[in-house]
Amino acid sequence: MLPFNFGGHAAYQDFVVQNLREYYPNPESIPNNVWDIMERFFLKDLSRVDEMMRDRYSVFGPKPRLPSCMLRSIMLALEFKVTSYTAWANQLKLNPLYAIISGFDFGNTPGTGTFYDFNRRLWLSDDKNFSPHERIPKTSIKKPSKKGNKAKSIDKLTVEELLIKMEADSISTKQPFKRLFDIFNEDFLSESVDRNLINPSSLSLAGDGTPFVTSARERKKRICKCKEEDISKCDCARYYSQPDCDVGWDSSRDHFYSGYSLYMLTASDSENDLPILPLLGPASRHDSHGFLHTWFTIKAFLPEYSISKLLLDSAHDAMPIYKYCRRNNITPFIDLNEKRGINVKYKDDFYIGKDGIPICKAGLKMNHDGVEKKKFRIKFRCPLASRKYGCRCDNPCSDSKYGRTVHLAMKDNPRLFNIPPRDSEEWKLEYNARTSSERNNKRGKKDYKLEDGNHRSSREWYCRLFCIMMCQHLDAWDLPYESALRKRLMQVA
Repeated sequence: MLPFNFGGHAAYQDFVVQNLREYYPNPESIPNNVWDIMERFFLKDLSRVDEMMRDRYSVFGPKPRLPSCMLRSIMLALEFKVTSYTAWANQLKLNPLYAIISGFDFGNTPGTGTFYDFNRRLWLSDDKNFSPHERIPKTSIKKPSKKGNKAKSIDKLTVEELLIKMEADSISTKQPFKRLFDIFNEDFLSESVDRNLINPSSLSLAGDGTPFVTSARERKKRICKCKEEDISKCDCARYYSQPDCDVGWDSSRDHFYSGYSLYMLTASDSENDLPILPLLGPASRHDSHGFLHTWFTIKAFLPEYSISKLLLDSAHDAMPIYKYCRRNNITPFIDLNEKRGINVKYKDDFYIGKDGIPICKAGLKMNHDGVEKKKFRIKFRCPLASRKYGCRCDNPCSDSKYGRTVHLAMKDNPRLFNIPPRDSEEWKLEYNARTSSERNNKRGKKDYKLEDGNHRSSREWYCRLFCIMMCQHLDAWDLPYESALRKRLMQVA
C-alpha cells in the first residue's frame, strides 16, 4: 500500500500536542535540553518526504509507516546519541516522548527490521555496496617513513590522469544514494540557502578527507583451495564482507585502520560549518583523488551552484588542480607541500621561496608592490631600495633608485604564484576558514558518533551519514524567541 500523509505537517503537530498533553500533563517535567530538540522537529516540515518516497512502495500489502516519521525517528536517534536501531526500537517502546516526537502512537512503534527496510527504500540499488564481494586483494599501503606523514598514494592514476578522465566522462547522477541526496537537498540544504546560511551564487568550499573506521580489521576470507595445497600466499580472489572498504593509514594517530576514507565538502563561508556533499572511498584513497571524485560529483548533483573559492590542505598541492581552477575562474587557497618543491629558479637569476615570494640575490624576501589582476601577475620590488636614497645593497642588481622589480605571472607557475599572494593577510584570513572542514568532520564523528553505527554495507553508512548531515543543518537554524510547542501545550484544549 502506498503511504499517504493526510493533513501534512499540521496533522503531525496536532498529534504531538495531543499526545504530549496526555502523557506529559506537566510540560516542566521534560528536561530543558530535550526541549530544543523537540522544538526543531516540531517546526520542521518533512511531509514532502512522503511524496518523494511514494515510488519506493508497492500499491499492494499492508499500510506502511510514513516515510517522514521514519526519517524523523532516525534523526531523533542521532540527536539522542542512540547508535543502534535495535536499541532505538526498544527506546521507542519504553519512552513515550521518543515515540510521540517521531510521530508514532506509543505502543505501536516500528521494530528494528522496519528501520533497515526503510534504509533499503532510500537506497536506489539492489546491491548494498558498490563493489562485488569477491575481488583480488589490493596493493597494500605502506607505512610512511616519518611520523605524522601521509602514506604514499597507491592509486594507479596520477592526479592529472584522473582529472582528465573525470572531465571527459561526466559523473552520472543515477547513484544509489541519489534519493538520500534529493531529500537532503530539497528539505535541508535549500532551506539553509533560504535562511542565508549558504550562498550558492558564490560559494566558498573547504575540502578534507578523514579516516572512517568501520571495523578493527579487514574482514575477508579465502574462497580458493590454495591453502589445502600448502600455498600460504596467493593472489586469488577473496570474499570481503565490506567490499568497498580496505586498509588505510591514519597519519594523525600513526596506525593502520580498516574502513573508508570520508571526503567532505563544507561551506567554509557559513558560520555553522555546514556540510554540502560527502563521498565514501576506500581507506587507501589519497585525499587528492578523494577531492576529485567528490568535486565532480557535486558538479553533477548541484550544477546551479557557483563555486568561487576552494580551500584545501597540502595533500591537494598538485599542478593539475591549480590549472583546473584557473580554467574555471576558481580562486584556489591551497597550502604548499614542500616535498613537491618550493625553491624554484625564476627568470634565471631569482629563486622563489616559501609562500611563493621571490628571493633577491642578497637572499632577502622582496616586497609586495601591487597586484595586476587583469594581467594575472604580482609585482615585487627590491627590499633595500627607496626612491629617495636608492639601493642600500652592497651589490645592487639594478642601477635604478626604484630598485629591481620582478613580475610573477600566474601562467608561469599557477602553483607558486597566487592572487592573493600566500604571505598576504587576505590569503591567510581566507585560508584560516579551511578548518571548517575539520570541525565538520569532528561533529559527525564525535558529536553524532558516526563510526559507532556497526554496519557492514555502504548503504547503511550512507544513510547514517546523510541523516547526520540533515541534523547538522537542522541544528544550525535559529529557533524563534517564543516556543511554538510550549505555547500550544499551554493553551486550554
